[in-house]
Amino acid sequence: MRLNEDPAAFKAFYLRHVDAVMRFVARRVSDPHLAADLTADIFLAAVDSAHTYVPGRGSEIGWLYGVARNVVSAQQRKTAREARASSRVAGRRLMDDDDLVRMEERIDAERRMRGALEAMRGLPEGERAVLELIAIDQLTITEAAKALGIRQVTARVRLHRARRALGPVASPTTVYVEGQA
Repeated sequence: MRLNEDPAAFKAFYLRHVDAVMRFVARRVSDPHLAADLTADIFLAAVDSAHTYVPGRGSEIGWLYGVARNVVSAQQRKTAREARASSRVAGRRLMDDDDLVRMEERIDAERRMRGALEAMRGLPEGERAVLELIAIDQLTITEAAKALGIRQVTARVRLHRARRALGPVASPTTVYVEGQA
């Protein structure tokens, strides 16, 4: 089938099978909006996988029902995952006013560090990783090197390059380096 190459062929295919597909979906889904979305998704999937249809193996509608079954099953799995996720948080204490205030205070306190992280985004990965661990997470050079699996000398070089690249942007963050003030 050349559904993705020939709009007239797709239109004819759609018109031939849309009622059957809508009945298939309606037997499995009670929400009319979801049924309409799934019907559209089925025809999109059919266009994407039209190259897999082999006329000698069965009818178009049989093949299309296979596509429909896969689309509906995927939706049902997604719905089940969402229900499980919702049930895990159901009954749990939501944030009260004090928790919310503390969270807002924490976010405000970290605003400067978010700016520093934003400035670091342009650095090469190695330099950024060392600078984040030292300037943001307050690790020493030794701790940062160990965390990254690199030698201390390498960490010092990367830190120096990062500071030089950031220039004045790096100055608001106090960076502790062992043996330096």
